[in-house]
Amino acid sequence: MEKQFFAHVRTWVFDLDNTLYPPAARLFDQIEVRMTDWVMQALSVDRAEADRLRLHYWQTHGTTLAGLMAEHGVDPHPYLVDVHDISFDVLQPDPALAAAIAALPGRRIVYTNGSAPYARKVLAARGLTAVFDAVYGVEHADFHPKPAPLAYQTVFGRDGLDPATAAMFEDDPRNLAAPHAMGLRTVLVGPDAHDAAHIQHHTTDLTAFLAALA
Repeated sequence: MEKQFFAHVRTWVFDLDNTLYPPAARLFDQIEVRMTDWVMQALSVDRAEADRLRLHYWQTHGTTLAGLMAEHGVDPHPYLVDVHDISFDVLQPDPALAAAIAALPGRRIVYTNGSAPYARKVLAARGLTAVFDAVYGVEHADFHPKPAPLAYQTVFGRDGLDPATAAMFEDDPRNLAAPHAMGLRTVLVGPDAHDAAHIQHHTTDLTAFLAALA
């Protein structure tokens, strides 16, 4: 039974994209188009080269933004505003998920590689604003992206959470390695279970998983 493994948890950390809304919404598809367009314009390259560079940045630096900052000295602020200027019409309120999160004991926070203003728009569209105590974006990590350990150290330090009494929910397996090493309980949210020591739990239904912990 999963519940016994979470009895000590007092801070619940949730990723945003494809974690607090279903991947079928394909919200990140809109962001990816805007990121590619941004790279094309900023670096004066064609779409194929922009896509190649974005893959390189993701593999080498963790995110497109981190790569642009490290290799080209890009100012992150206008980038974050532009790439997150998307439609949220595909998102629907989820009262069942909101109730399951609200029932968790202790503090509940969102931590995303996107920006905090973007995260708040997603939460509003999903009807989840009221159930979270804090929202942290990449700007709160001093623009260090997950999965870099320094990113988690910075955000968790700002929040003041105790890793020994925290749990993290993520859709990207690589983003759970550092939290696990810090002492958080880790949950992979998504269709594929990965046989890795840093992934302690897996679910394809976040609402049902959380409801079982109440």
